[in-house]
Amino acid sequence: MPAKIPATVVTGFLGAGKTTLIRHMLQNAQGKRIALIINEFGDLGVDGDILKGCGDEVCTEDDIVELSNGCICCTVADDFIPTMEALLAREDKPDHIVIETSGLALPQPLVRAFNWPGISTKVTVDGVVTVVDGRAVHDGQFAHNVAAVDAQRAQDENLDHETPLSELFEDQVACADMIVVNKTDLLEASEAETLTSKLKSESRDGVQVIKASMGALPVDVLLGQGIGAEDDLAARHEVHHHHHHDDDEDDHHHDHAHEHGHDEFESFIVTRGEIADANAFAAQVADVIRANNILRLKGFVAITGKPMRLTLQAVGPRVDTYFDQPFGDAPRETRLVVIGEAGLYQSAITAALQA
Repeated sequence: MPAKIPATVVTGFLGAGKTTLIRHMLQNAQGKRIALIINEFGDLGVDGDILKGCGDEVCTEDDIVELSNGCICCTVADDFIPTMEALLAREDKPDHIVIETSGLALPQPLVRAFNWPGISTKVTVDGVVTVVDGRAVHDGQFAHNVAAVDAQRAQDENLDHETPLSELFEDQVACADMIVVNKTDLLEASEAETLTSKLKSESRDGVQVIKASMGALPVDVLLGQGIGAEDDLAARHEVHHHHHHDDDEDDHHHDHAHEHGHDEFESFIVTRGEIADANAFAAQVADVIRANNILRLKGFVAITGKPMRLTLQAVGPRVDTYFDQPFGDAPRETRLVVIGEAGLYQSAITAALQA
């Protein structure tokens, strides 16, 4: 069976910097063929025009689909599913699909849609990236221009959740595999650090919180997370239940079929001091993963003599590492999150990673 096409969901309020992040990604795509699904509507559908200049080798005009009938999480069956089916039926399939949601979208219903028959065998959610406006969140507003968000809400006839911004923000963060704290250039270093730490403490274990300005992130950080978010819905539950699926028996049955299995997985954290040899440690991690059936392992490694922390991400025994940012005032320690099916021998794995 051919490998599933990875799809990245990019969510966040109007003005957080989703389009800028995606434009930067397209300009640095490293040869990946990327298809874009952009969810704008009303008079706000300008992103498509901005992104159409992305260059044919990365994405042609056929690779950009605009969904303009309303908030994507409210029009999943009518809008999103047919669009995905058409994209997946093409002969020249993309290497990666990136979905930019409306600023008002709840990511959970969208991730849930990847379990639909006909889609679930062909595509997987590589990761959910939530872009936040660092300045606005620090100031307690969540969005830079609240009036513009309210105007977006008023224009969308299909919107079926009247959600306060604070609650919508919590849902977007609860679903994230990566939180990009954007516009950190508008914050003092200490403010950015405090906000980043706060978001990290409020997130699930293993969620990466990354500071950015102008949405500039390395493509290999943004894409290729290999999460499979559609299989992990229980962990990213809506904090506030807005969508009432009980009326729709099929949807209701569908949700439960895919959400009951989360107890079959577990995660724990292993810490240790500095590592002398980055390559030797990566090989050690790969050996531990093979010996213990670990699904995913990720975290940060302190390398002796290096001011930058080494980010380590493993999908199965494939281990990727890169230096991402200086430790600054953070403790110079190695901290890894181990994720696998329930029944992992935590003490043995911990001892092997600390050896």
